[in-house]
Amino acid sequence: MTSPSPTLAEMDDLEVIREAARGEIKALAALYDRYAGLLLAMAHRMLGDKTVAEDLVQDVFMEVWRRAHAFDPARGTVRTWLLVRLRSRALDRLRSAQYRREVMVDEPREAVPVGTEDPELSPDRALVRQAMLQLPEDQRLVIELSYFHGLSSSEIAEMMGSPIGTVKSRTAAALGKLRAAMTTAQPERVRTQSHGGGLQ
Repeated sequence: MTSPSPTLAEMDDLEVIREAARGEIKALAALYDRYAGLLLAMAHRMLGDKTVAEDLVQDVFMEVWRRAHAFDPARGTVRTWLLVRLRSRALDRLRSAQYRREVMVDEPREAVPVGTEDPELSPDRALVRQAMLQLPEDQRLVIELSYFHGLSSSEIAEMMGSPIGTVKSRTAAALGKLRAAMTTAQPERVRTQSHGGGLQ
């Protein structure tokens, strides 16, 4: 007998957002159930108004519905993608003279990595991604927000509702683990390259 397909509740975030990209409205509802509370808390901290924060979260999920097909797992987790989009829209509202945009921007501004090389652009990006998967979720999140989306430690602390010292310690711990993983993987990569020969 063919085993039954997993339910949305049993799927991981990547599988759910792919279902949303195929037009499955229940997948959007599943993402909402998982992350609406987190996004609402963050929006409330940034905007200071519960009603405006609720409107913003609804806007973000409508954007997710329209742009689920554009999600790129190479740039981070679904959770990070949602957080970055919420931050972008919250900053738009804070910067608006009317505190509320009349025209919705279909493609929100994505932050550009600053002050360091994006690991995705490195020749060792596959090793970096593999090492990232081994990090605890809280450490992986601060690295994704910092290095892939260019947020400062204070911005990450505000988004996560954590003390800045906690964010810095998580970043330091994550970088230490990534460095150790890369150092361990480096000899194996060199051996593979030497056996495989150079480019012709």
